[in-house]
Amino acid sequence: MRAGKIDLRSIKLCFSGAAALMAETKRQFEAATGARIIEGYSLTEGLMACCVNPVKGPSKIGSIGLPLPDVTVRIVDPETGAGDVPPGQVGEMIMRAPQRMLEYWNNPLETAEVLRTHGAGEPWLHTGDLAYMDDEGYVFLVDRKKDLIKTSGFQVWPREIEEILSAHPAVLEVGVAGIPDDAKGEVAKAWVVIKAGQQVTEGELRAYCRERLAPYKVPGQIEFRAELPKTMVGKVLRRALAAEARGPISEER
Repeated sequence: MRAGKIDLRSIKLCFSGAAALMAETKRQFEAATGARIIEGYSLTEGLMACCVNPVKGPSKIGSIGLPLPDVTVRIVDPETGAGDVPPGQVGEMIMRAPQRMLEYWNNPLETAEVLRTHGAGEPWLHTGDLAYMDDEGYVFLVDRKKDLIKTSGFQVWPREIEEILSAHPAVLEVGVAGIPDDAKGEVAKAWVVIKAGQQVTEGELRAYCRERLAPYKVPGQIEFRAELPKTMVGKVLRRALAAEARGPISEER
C-alpha cells in the first residue's frame, strides 16, 4: 500500500472498533486509501454497536460518534456514578440499550456493581470508560477508569501519551501504563515498537513528549520492545505490561 503498487480506489468506507483508533492511524490510512474510517463503540456487556460516527456528516477526530437509536448515553460523576456532568467535562460513560446484558453468570455482586438503577426505569450499564460529550452529542473516549495514572497528585490518561508517541515518525506501536514510584506514587511508562529501518533513542522520544505534553505527563521510562502483548482483536494489554514492570513480588500482593 505504501509503495503505491496496490489500487485501493474501490475502498470507500471502513469501520473501526474493538480498540480506540489513534488519530495518526486514521490520518495515514485515509490519506493512503482515500477511504473514510467510521469509528464506533461497544463493549461485551453492550453486545452490538452502541455509538457510531455518521457515514454522512461530521466524523470528529477522536470521537466514537453518536448513540444509535434506542441507545441512551450519559456522562456522570466518575466517583459517585450519579449526576450528569456538563458538556466537555470528563466523567464515566453509562448507557441504557435494549441489547445490553441481563447479568453476569452466577455473579450477582459484580452485576450489581455494573448495572445500577438511578431513579425510575431500567438499570444503567456502567461501562468503566471515562469520556466526555460535546454540545452536539458526540462522545469522546478518554480512557479506562482502571488505567488512570495518578502521579504526584495529578491525573494522567495513558491514551493521551500514546496519541503523542504514535505520531512520531519512528514509532510503530506504543502502550502506556502506570508503574509504582517511591517519590510520585506512580509514573507513566511507555513500551514502544520502532518501525523497521528507523532509529530513535529514549531521550529523543522524551524530548518529543516534553514539547507536546505537560511535564508531569512525560513518561518517566521508555522501553523498546520487538512486540507488545495484545488481545485476540489486537488491543494492547496495558495491564500485562504494567504487571511485567512491577515484577512477581508486586503481583502477589
